[in-house]
Formats: sequence, structure tokens, C-alpha cells
Amino acid sequence: MGNIQEAMDLICRGTDEVINTELLEKKLKRGKPLIVKAGFDPTAPDLHVGHTVLINKMRHFQELGHTVVFLIGDFTGFIGDPTGKNVTRPPLTEAEIQENAKTYKEQVFKILDKDKTVVDYNSRWMKAMSTIEFVQLTGRYTVARMLERDDFKKRYANEQSISIHEFLYPIVQGYDSVALKADVELGGTDQKFNLLVGRHMQEQYEQEPQVVITMPLLEGLDGVKKMSKSLGNYIGIDEPANEIFGKVMSISDEIMWRYFELLSFRPMDEIETFKKEMAEGKNPRDIKFLLAKEIVARFHNEQAGEDAQQAFVQRFQKGALPDDIPEVVLTVEDDSIPIANALKDAGLVSSTSDAYRMLKQGAVKIDGEKVSDKGITFAAGSSQVVQVGKRRVAKITVVKNS
Repeated sequence: MGNIQEAMDLICRGTDEVINTELLEKKLKRGKPLIVKAGFDPTAPDLHVGHTVLINKMRHFQELGHTVVFLIGDFTGFIGDPTGKNVTRPPLTEAEIQENAKTYKEQVFKILDKDKTVVDYNSRWMKAMSTIEFVQLTGRYTVARMLERDDFKKRYANEQSISIHEFLYPIVQGYDSVALKADVELGGTDQKFNLLVGRHMQEQYEQEPQVVITMPLLEGLDGVKKMSKSLGNYIGIDEPANEIFGKVMSISDEIMWRYFELLSFRPMDEIETFKKEMAEGKNPRDIKFLLAKEIVARFHNEQAGEDAQQAFVQRFQKGALPDDIPEVVLTVEDDSIPIANALKDAGLVSSTSDAYRMLKQGAVKIDGEKVSDKGITFAAGSSQVVQVGKRRVAKITVVKNS
């Protein structure tokens, strides 16, 4: 297990809260591999780097020789996690759960050591539980305690509906810790209530309570809001290498250190050296290059990271466009399509209002020339290279539906 203090330093790196450190140290001193649990409901088909903050911490435990359980919540997925929701969340279908779970397993092993990871499903014990046993399980937690949970408290105060089955989610998640005899459970800061229910349930079943470790929610590319696909401020781990590299390079110099701490596997003393070098005048771009290459290498390979940096330098520092510009064919019913609709349909912006904003900012180029007129149309039969911002570019060909 190595030096206890070094292990504690690595485990606590980048965490928001550890409950409790004394128990964690006590568990480590026993010299036995800990059972470290992290649950993931397969609610979406793929992951972004914000999700990997938690997975990186699992990797740290693997490096220290502990047993990591990647728990897929195929049973809790049927309930729907109410965390942070002001309305009842629709449950997933069994087909959606199985398909998303398959994708999750493919993606997490870009970070975790497959040979050292236990993949489990909470349906394994929940479906084996009798109705009587399940009712007895629910009797181990009170409604009063459940209503202390922030999102439930707000919904109750605002007279918004709370379905009975939503109360079951924290109880089932808590029982997962009992079933696995977890020593440690990891989760985001928004999961703290559920993680503490796990401690309560273990005590109810006369087990030593787990140590709870909460990880911060990573800010997106804007540096303000939580990384989210719905907000468009994310880096997908299955995105092309050049796209990942460009997105990392787009973050601010200030938020770069947050990404280094939570996403990089470099030692903290090396990161502190980078900070000192930047304070002494080193170009922050060169330090950001190291972060971008590391993240690309993790989800692709090292050569892809080197190639992405060269492409970035050529494209953005020398003004060159990539050789492999994606081609998009837009089929129209009329003789032309307004520029805002063309940009949206080509996937260069998220909405027509976003297109208007980019035009107003002078961030749109057609065949290398800046344009700002929102009245521009693309005629059927035309073809042009359109660039939005620094990274998004496509050759748009418009054809009329015959």
C-alpha cells in the first residue's frame, strides 16, 4: 500500500469533501485493499470529460492497489435519479439502459485498468430481493430525513409533486453499499445526500460505515456553468482528437489550473512548477498544450496528441484551414436557405439565435471573408466553405429537393 500519507494526499487531491478522513486513514492502515464503489446510472449514451473527474479518482485508488467497483445502476435507472430535478424524472426503458451501459463500459476503460476493475449491476441484488424484504428495507429510513434533502425540500415547499418512487432512489443507492460492503463511495457534490444514506444503511446492517468522497462538478468550456451537453460547453471523450485539443485550448488561463488538478494525472508538484513558470513569464499557451496533448492521448493515443498540436498551430496560428474539411449537403425545398438556418442545419451553431449572435460578433466567415449580414442566403446549387469561430468549419453544399 505504500506510504499512508502519500496515499492520503493522492486520494484527497481535487476532492470537495472527505467524510471522514480519520476513518479513511484507519482503513488504509489495516493494509487490506479497500472496496471503492462509484455508481453510474446509464442515463445517456456517452460521457464527457466532466464525468471523468470521478473516474480519474477511481484510477487513483487502482494505482494504490484497491478494488474499484464500477457499478452500473441498471435497477436505479428504472427509478430515475431525482437529484437536482424540480420535476419527476422519466425512467429509462430497459433497452435504453442496456444500450447505454454497453457504451459506458467501452468508454471508462480508456481511463480505468480493465483487469483491475469490477463491473457490477445493482439489479443483481435488487431483483433478487422479495417484496417483503424491500418493504423492510424502506422501513430503515424516515420520510422526515428524506425531506431534509435540498431538492425534495424545495419541491415540497413550492407544492411541486414528489412521486413516492423518488424516495426509493437514495434508499436503493444506499443499500448498494451494503450489498458491496463498500469501504469508500465516490460521487459528485450533488450526490452527497445519497452517499450519506449509504453510511446510514451500512450502520443499520451493522457494517462499518463507508468513507464518503465527493468530487467537484467540473466547469465547462465557459468556465462558469457545470459541463453539460445540453449547454454545449463540453468535451466529449469520443470526439475527434483535433476537436478535443481545440476545445481544451479554448479554456481560459485561469480555469486551466482547475482542469489540470481534476483531469491531469501529472503530480501536483509538477503543476505547481507550471504555475511558477507562468508567473515568471512563460506563455500559458505552451503549458495548455501539455494539458491538451495529455487529454487527447488518454482518449486516442500519444501520436494523436502530437498531430493535434501541429494541426492546431497550423490552423489557428497560421490561419490555415484543415485539409479534411467536413462536407455537409443541405437539401432545401425552396431556391435558397437563410444563413442562420444553414449554419444550424450544418451543425456549426446550436440554434438560429446562436447563428445571429455569431454573425453580430463577426465570428462567421464564408470562403475566408468575414460576414455579418443576417440576410445572406445560400442558393440551391451553391457550395462554400463556412467557418464559425476558430474551430467549427464545414463545406456547405445546397441542393434543391427534386
